[in-house]
Amino acid sequence: MSSSIDRRRTTLTVLAAIALAAAAVTPLVQGAEKKPKYTISEIMKAINKGDDNICKRVNQGKASKEDIDKLVEYYQELTLNSAPKGEQKSWEEKTAALVKAAKGVKAGDADALAKFKEAVNCKACHTAHKPD
Repeated sequence: MSSSIDRRRTTLTVLAAIALAAAAVTPLVQGAEKKPKYTISEIMKAINKGDDNICKRVNQGKASKEDIDKLVEYYQELTLNSAPKGEQKSWEEKTAALVKAAKGVKAGDADALAKFKEAVNCKACHTAHKPD
């Protein structure tokens, strides 16, 4: 009788381990399949185009809550796009820094604006990733 109980315990343990592994892998697989809602061009136009753009308003401390929400949303979408030129790893690092900085601004972190200004380095990103 004890061997029957041991087999049941072993079976339950294995099933629990499989369930945990599946739960851990599912978000990774879903994230890999997620397609961006906006193209890089659409994001750049929405955030950086014009004399009074969202990025400038954030840098000047004049952005509204809606501006900052849009900034975070669009920068998150930027990370889902592939590098149009250059190394994908560099693209991922630069876009992740933008998202982190934008979220810091949204949260009102004390040093968020300085970090945002550092992350928003158009020339560095364009040199590495903007097609000719």
